[in-house]
Amino acid sequence: MTEQNVWRFTDDRGQLTTAGRRPARVLAYVQAGATLWDHGIRPEGIFGSGHDGATPDRAKTGTLPLESVDYRGAGGELDVDTLLRGDPDLVVAVSYGHGQVYGLDPDTAKHLEERVPLVVVDVGQARTLDRVAERFAELALALGGSRDPGAEQELAAARERLRGVVGAGPERPRVVALSPAGPEQVHIARPMMWPELRVLAELGVGLVAPEAGPGVNWSTDGWDRAAALRPGIVLTDIRSNAVPLDEVEDPAWSAARQGTHVVPWNPEPLCSPQAHARFLLLVADAVEAARGA
Repeated sequence: MTEQNVWRFTDDRGQLTTAGRRPARVLAYVQAGATLWDHGIRPEGIFGSGHDGATPDRAKTGTLPLESVDYRGAGGELDVDTLLRGDPDLVVAVSYGHGQVYGLDPDTAKHLEERVPLVVVDVGQARTLDRVAERFAELALALGGSRDPGAEQELAAARERLRGVVGAGPERPRVVALSPAGPEQVHIARPMMWPELRVLAELGVGLVAPEAGPGVNWSTDGWDRAAALRPGIVLTDIRSNAVPLDEVEDPAWSAARQGTHVVPWNPEPLCSPQAHARFLLLVADAVEAARGA
């Protein structure tokens, strides 16, 4: 495609975005920007969600060159003028369903789209991680990026390693994914509601779910309930809005955590082959270590 041609891309809302030339100055939600970077597209700016602060959350930025990518801020502090500060010619956002732009006030998103083309990628629970990754790859290719055959091979190898490690023994370690909310509460993930956790289940990982009850993606409980799940491996949320796991001193949890293996987990994962491969290898290492304990 030459720059003289009309640029076209249909997003996950079903909306066709067109431009007189291929966009070159992309503003993206941090998860999208970091994923596009892995495909060779450097966003000129990124923005966060209401969970984020005045500086980029390193758990979400991957290998983005933050010294050359402008962070606009996050949440309620964002307005259209701030978002347009770098004169972007395309905005890439994510949605958790129904086409709603995540991380921006609905009015801000509406007024932003009136001034700059907006592409939305659905990263919600209804999607498989492979499908989300493919949509980001398609967008990156449309923007002049490329696929990395080496990264695809790394991902395939990581999948096979994890599958092999899990299947190497008669008992699978119990794996609990959670987000520490504070000294008294923890959000325990319902694994089948998270695309990247469903991949682990497909590869044989022994994910443990909390009891049925309130909460679609999470069950919010006391630490004693997390302890009762008897984890051998803990996938812990490392985003800046989560409390560091080492700061939790609940007696029941401290006793249950003895001998467990901890894997850092970003519930807003980068959806590139290389990022997914890194996560699978961390889980494989933990399963191997738990088996050898």
